[in-house]
Amino acid sequence: MLFAFSVAPTQSADESGSVSAAVADAIRVVRDSGLPYELTSMFTTIEGEWDDVMPVIKAACDAVAQHSPRVSLVVKADLRPGYAGQLTEKVDRVNAHLSDG
Repeated sequence: MLFAFSVAPTQSADESGSVSAAVADAIRVVRDSGLPYELTSMFTTIEGEWDDVMPVIKAACDAVAQHSPRVSLVVKADLRPGYAGQLTEKVDRVNAHLSDG
């Protein structure tokens, strides 16, 4: 199963408005979980089962909450039990179609 999520503080102490320090703390939590993940400019996607991923997302929110009294979380999930390696294989399948044309 794939879980794409975006977590950020609603307030930033950085005068530029950047939330990158808070996001970095969230990504440390994800990285330390040992689950496969991919970081992009807008979302982080984690691959794993419900019971493995959801505590990581909660801990990432808790890490961001250390930066702001209010946290925004968006989650999108591809719930397809029995499939692994989809973090890269889904992209590979699309790229295969692109190379056909």
